[in-house]
Amino acid sequence: MAETPEYYPPVGFHFKVEFDGFASDGNDTKFQSVSGLSVDLETEEIAEGGENRFKHKLPVKTKFPNLVLKRGILIDSELIAWCKDAIENFSFSPKNLTVKLLNEEGDPIMTWNVNHAYPVKWNIEAFNAEESKLVAETIELTYNFFTTQT
Repeated sequence: MAETPEYYPPVGFHFKVEFDGFASDGNDTKFQSVSGLSVDLETEEIAEGGENRFKHKLPVKTKFPNLVLKRGILIDSELIAWCKDAIENFSFSPKNLTVKLLNEEGDPIMTWNVNHAYPVKWNIEAFNAEESKLVAETIELTYNFFTTQT
């Protein structure tokens, strides 16, 4: 009987984010962190007449939190131009994007397809003369839903 190789979970620091319509090989794919890839299933409680021990919980809908992308600030960025257009001009053009978890060769091992995303917040970290660190920006996107591929 052949021995199956031991499984090692993938590392969480090798990933990239690609936006539809933006260059997929530039700096707009590189982020320090990505959070918000989670889903909650909302339920509704229904009481049954004569049954006092419990209530039935029925699924109602899914709820997705905002996607939060963090990176060192970029001076010339298509992504930031898109965010500024939404924030400053109130002109929204939702985009689809993918978050790809990569293996050691740079090939995707898992992909999250995020649908209909647009910016709702853009934050620049505080400047501090007493610290020696990079200036970071945080981009928060709302979206309809995501699907996964392996």
